[in-house]
Amino acid sequence: MNSTDSRLSLQCEDIAIDTTTIRSLDWDRSRFDIEFGLHNGTTYNSFLVRGAKTALIDTSHKKFQNIWFSLLQEQIDPSSIDYLIVSHTEPDHSGLIGDLLRVNPQIEIVASKVAIQFLKDQLNQPFRSISVKSGDTLDLGINSISGIAHIFDFLSAPNLHWPDTIFSFDRATGVLYTCDAFGLHYCSDDLFDTNPEAIGPDFRFYYDCLMGPNARSVLQALKRMDQLPEITTIAVGHGPLLKEHLTLWVNNYRKWSGIRTQGENYAAVCYFSQYGFCDRLSQSIAHGISKANAQVQLVDLRGSDAQELSVLIGEATAVVVPTWPSDREAEVQSSIGTMLAALKPKQWIAVYDAYGGNDEPIDSVANQLRSLGQKEAFAPLRVRMPPDGKIYQEFEEAGTDLGQILNRKKTIAMMKSLDGEVDKALGRISGGLYIVTASQGDQSNHRRGAMVASWVTQASFNPPGITVAVAKDRAIEALMQVGDRFVLNVLREDNFQPLLRHFLKRFPPGADRFEGVNILENVAKGGPILAGALAYLSCCVEKRLEGPDHWIVYAVVEQGNISDTDVRTAVHHRKVGNHY
Repeated sequence: MNSTDSRLSLQCEDIAIDTTTIRSLDWDRSRFDIEFGLHNGTTYNSFLVRGAKTALIDTSHKKFQNIWFSLLQEQIDPSSIDYLIVSHTEPDHSGLIGDLLRVNPQIEIVASKVAIQFLKDQLNQPFRSISVKSGDTLDLGINSISGIAHIFDFLSAPNLHWPDTIFSFDRATGVLYTCDAFGLHYCSDDLFDTNPEAIGPDFRFYYDCLMGPNARSVLQALKRMDQLPEITTIAVGHGPLLKEHLTLWVNNYRKWSGIRTQGENYAAVCYFSQYGFCDRLSQSIAHGISKANAQVQLVDLRGSDAQELSVLIGEATAVVVPTWPSDREAEVQSSIGTMLAALKPKQWIAVYDAYGGNDEPIDSVANQLRSLGQKEAFAPLRVRMPPDGKIYQEFEEAGTDLGQILNRKKTIAMMKSLDGEVDKALGRISGGLYIVTASQGDQSNHRRGAMVASWVTQASFNPPGITVAVAKDRAIEALMQVGDRFVLNVLREDNFQPLLRHFLKRFPPGADRFEGVNILENVAKGGPILAGALAYLSCCVEKRLEGPDHWIVYAVVEQGNISDTDVRTAVHHRKVGNHY
C-alpha cells in the first residue's frame, strides 16, 4: 500500500507474522545532517507489532506528520497502542512522538534510561515510561488470531550512533529492530535487500560516516547479538530491511569494525549529547580520524559512567574536547572534572567549539587544557555561525590530520617494510601528473577540494572511462562518492611546477585550496578547471573498489577539452614504491 504527497511517500507492508512496517520514503533528500551527501534519498522506518497488546517501534520525521498519521489510523486506532518503543531519540525517528502523545497520553514509552531523559528535555510534557537495558524484556502477550506470543528482548547499543540506542528482538518472529545500526540512506520501493550490488556502496558509505567512528561499540553490539536465537530479519531505521543477504551485512560490520580497532592507539573524541552542535561536529572529527585509518572512540560526556569515562580518557593517545556550558548542571560538572582528572601528560589534546549558545569561551577551555601540559593536536576549531558543509569539512580535515599523527610510527614502519629491490622496482612504474578538483553545494553550503594525482589510467572505451586511485585519508575522497562529479586537470610538461608546488603544500583544516590559483568556475560539471592545465576531463563516479589504503574510483568521462595539442602531459618518475 502506498500513499504519496509530492516526493514524500509511504509504504505499508507486512514483514512477519503480526508485524507491519510503515516506511516513510524521502525520495529527494540530498543531505543528511549536513555533513554528508545522499544520492538515493532515504527512508524512516517504523513498525507495528501486535500481540495481546500492541507496540509501535519508532515514529517518523516531522515532515511526514499528516500523511503518516493518516496511514497509521488505517492500520490501528492510535489511542489503542499500548507501548512506543523508542530505539533512540534522534528527530528523524522521534519527530512525531509529541503528536502521538496528544492523541494517546496513556501510551507507555519504552526506551533506555538516557533516551527517557532526552525525551523529557525535548517534549516538555509528562509521559509514562519504562526504562530498559540489556537483559530486560517486554511481553505483549498472545495475539488472539495468530496464537503467537510476542516477547521482546532488549539489547543496549550505546553510540550506534547516539548514546541512547537500544535494539529490540522479537522472539516470535526473529526480527531484530536496530534503528540506525545496519541501515543505509537508500530510497526505493524494494522492501528488502534484494539487490546487494545496488545498495552495497550506500551501505558502506553509511557505515563509514556513522558507525565506523564507533567501531568498538559496534563490536560490543555484535557480541550481544551473537547471544540471540536465530535472527531472521534486521529491521533497520533507514533503507530496505535486511533479510535476503543478512549474513553478508553482519559479516561486513564485523570485518570493518575489526580492522578499525586493531592496535592500541586511539583518539577519544568527546561530546555532550544534545548540546549545541556537539553530536554532529564530533562525528565529523571522528570520521576524519577514521579516514586516516586510525582508531577513534566517541565519548558522551553527559551519558558515560564515571568509571568508564575515566578509562576511555586515560587510555587514549589523543583527546578532543568540546566547549562546555558555562552554567553547567552538577552532572555535567562532574563529568568535566572526571575527564580533566583522567588526562595524562603525554596525550595529544584539542578543543572545538560546540556552539551551544552558552559555552565557556573556547580560548578559556584551550588555555585550561594547555596548563595541564598536553601537546596540542590542532588549533582550536572555532564555530561562529550554525555549522554548514564547509565547517563540517574543516572539522573532518582536522580529524584526518590527527589520525595521521596517531599513525605516524606505523606509517614509517610500513615504508621500511618492503623489500629494497621490490620497492625500487615498484617505483619504476611511472604515471602522468594531474590535479583532481571537486566542488559540491551552493553558496550557503559550498564544499570543494583538490589533490595531486598520478595513479590515473584510461579504463574503458565505450563509454569513455578512467580510474583514479584516491588515498583514504584524502579530504577530497568525501566528494568522490558514487554519483559525484569531479574534474581531472592534466598538467603540461613545459610548465607544471607552479601548480604542482601549490597543491603539494600541506593545507590547514578548512583552508581554500584554490587561493591564488587562476581557475575557471562553472565551465565543467564537478569542479574548477585550472587555467594553467593542458587539458581537462569532467567525470562522474560510477563505481568504487576498496583497496588496503586507497579507493580505486571508476568514472565515466562526460566532457573535456585540450588547450594545446603540441604539448605533452607531465610525467612523474618515482624512485620508491612504498610512499608518495
